[in-house]
Formats: sequence, structure tokens, C-alpha cells
Amino acid sequence: MTTTPEVTRTGAPKAKTRAGDRWFSGTALFAGSMILVTLAAVAIFLVIQSLPAFVATNEDASILPDNFWSYVGPLVFGTVWAAALALLMAVPLSLGVALFISHYAPRRLAQALGYVVDLLAAVPSVVFGLWGIGVLAPAVQPIYSWFVDNAGWFPLFNGPVSSTGRTIFTASVVLAVMVTPIITAICREIFLQTPTLHEEAALALGSTRWEMIRMAVFPFARSGIVSAAMLGLGRALGETMAVAMVLSVSGGVTFALFTSGNPSTIAANIALTFPEAYGTNVNVLIATGLILFVVTFAVNAVARYIVSRRKEFSGAN
Repeated sequence: MTTTPEVTRTGAPKAKTRAGDRWFSGTALFAGSMILVTLAAVAIFLVIQSLPAFVATNEDASILPDNFWSYVGPLVFGTVWAAALALLMAVPLSLGVALFISHYAPRRLAQALGYVVDLLAAVPSVVFGLWGIGVLAPAVQPIYSWFVDNAGWFPLFNGPVSSTGRTIFTASVVLAVMVTPIITAICREIFLQTPTLHEEAALALGSTRWEMIRMAVFPFARSGIVSAAMLGLGRALGETMAVAMVLSVSGGVTFALFTSGNPSTIAANIALTFPEAYGTNVNVLIATGLILFVVTFAVNAVARYIVSRRKEFSGAN
């Protein structure tokens, strides 16, 4: 006696689902759901613990100058300013290194540089912090003095120069060094995935290697470059120990790069203040963590929107 296969409404035979497929599908669904559950749990904890801080004054929490928003404002500025400076330095350097590895370096040298880049991404942040405070800051302090003395008329270089070199710009350089391996590794893999026919077609038309990269590689990798830059920005926004070790904080909001009056970042402020916090002060610090959570989430949402729009535009063309 033969059995007839089950037929769907469209008339096509229905594929038999194996037990292993059901198990794998359920496991993947559970793993994906746990990410959402964890994210929701973190958000709920932050919101509940932050509610007392939003209405607190300096009488309720000793770390508040007046209210919560006057306290968190300079921290948000310092976080975004340091991360933006780091990204401004890291992205061009990362693109250059990734292009050299993928299109210019000999194979053996490219493999060695690829390993070095991957190893740099695994270096702990405290090591970068020690390098920043022990090597970089003393080395760049004379350079800061020269800029302030000779170009102090420029808004970014004015003000009294820091005597230690532990400024917001030094912290941004350390952040740039930390995020460069991440951006480089992602861009390198994206550049290597460029269709060979596109590159060969550009070269066959008489393009130089740079023109081929500009016309074939960059358009193909544009969305990936944006994703890599946003991933590096997210790392820079949330970095704690390196910034806490390098940056000499005095508070306030200033765009000057080389002065001793430096704004702090949210993550570094939490790390330095939380051990001695008590009462409503703890709620205030958790509330600043909620603000950082929102900022990071917004940055990643904007990056996803840009990438999706790029893909839709490329598909339409």
C-alpha cells in the first residue's frame, strides 16, 4: 500500500519536516527571543531605577549641582564629543589600512597585517588606558603647548594648555586607536567581497587602481562602511576604563581640545563615582546609564536606517 504525499492548497506537495529541522528552528527562535527578552529586562530595570532621579534635586542627591538634567547634560556632551572626535580620526585610517590589506599589499604581508589587526581588537581597554596615561599624554603635551601658543585664536585650541596632556583630545586618540581594528576588520572583509568582474571591468576600461576602487569597491561597500563606522561609534560611546584612566575631568561644556577643563563621559563618570554612591545618588548614576542606553540605541537605529535606505536605493538602480 503506497501513501500519497500531503498536498498544499496550491497543489504542490508539502515538504516533510524532520525532527532535527524542528529542533534547530525552535532553538534558533529561542536564542533570538532571548536577545529581545534581555534587552527588555535591561530597559525595564534602568527605567524603574531611574524614576527617582528625574525629579531629584541637590537636596536629595549630593552629586547633583541643581537637578538631574543639569548634571547629565555635560556628560552627554562629553560622551558624544569624545566619540565623534575618535570616529573622525579612526574612519579614514581604518579605510586606508583595509584598502592596503585588500588591494595593495602582497598576499603574505596582507595576511600578517590581518592577523595584527585582529589581535589589536582583542587587547583589553585597560592596556590602552595605561598606554594613554603613561606614554601618549606626556608625549603630546609639548605639541598641545605649541598649538595653544601659535594657534590659540582658533576656538578648538584656545584656553590654558593642560600641564599633563590628559585632555579630551588625548582620550579621543586612545578611543580612535581602540576602534580602528574593529572598523578595519569589517571594512577589509567587505572590500574583499567586491565582485571580481566589477573590478576587472573597471580596469579593462582603462581605470587606474584608485579609480577602480572609487568606482567599483566603494559603491559596493558603502553600506558596510556605514555599519562598521557605527559599530565603532557604539564602542567609543560605551568605553569606560580607558577614558576614566586617561581623562582629567573638571566638568563643564567646552569644545577646547587641549585645556585642563575637560567634560567627562557617562561611562567613565559611572565607573569613578559609583563605588562611593549611596541613596538617590545611585539612582542618578543609573539614570545617566539609561541616557547612554538611549543614545547608543538611537545611533544603531540611525545606522540601520541608513544601511537599509542604501540597499533599497541600490536595488532600485
